[in-house]
Amino acid sequence: MTLDHDPLTGRLVRLRELRETDLPRLTAWWREPGLAIQQLTGPVHPQPDARLAEMFRSWSQNTGTDLGLAVETLDGGDLAGHVTLYGATPKDRCATLAIIIGPPHQDRGLGTDVLRTTIRYGFEELGLHRIELTVNSYNTRALAAYRRAGFTEEGRRREAVFRAGSWHDQVQMGVLSTEWHDR
Repeated sequence: MTLDHDPLTGRLVRLRELRETDLPRLTAWWREPGLAIQQLTGPVHPQPDARLAEMFRSWSQNTGTDLGLAVETLDGGDLAGHVTLYGATPKDRCATLAIIIGPPHQDRGLGTDVLRTTIRYGFEELGLHRIELTVNSYNTRALAAYRRAGFTEEGRRREAVFRAGSWHDQVQMGVLSTEWHDR
């Protein structure tokens, strides 16, 4: 490892501060029903722009070990999504990860690169020991990206989400700093 690398830059993306100009696209993506059902466990209710914009602002205050960053592509600087690490305590050094990649930027490997960059940042810059997440079992694209990035399935909450008239599991996944460094 060299000390002159940018810890917030991956192979395809750069993680940066949230800008007010990002909010219209992020809120539009969050509001898309096809994307919302992947992110939420509750009903998909339309939300006002102001409420969604404030949600992204609150996630992106970047205080302590809580981190919320916009995702931009390296090949053009386009906004591609948002990623957060939150809830870490000094004692346990475990944070929860959440990510959204806008539909125009999906299926290009950006999500996996965002995950790897965020995990690296969490372990090498924030000193975290563990990063975890929960994903709905029907979100197969996310499950594959999480596995490629190094997450391991640790458990399931069976039939915990009711969506489209059926019950679905929630999958709990995690990656440890020791596993990450051994890769």
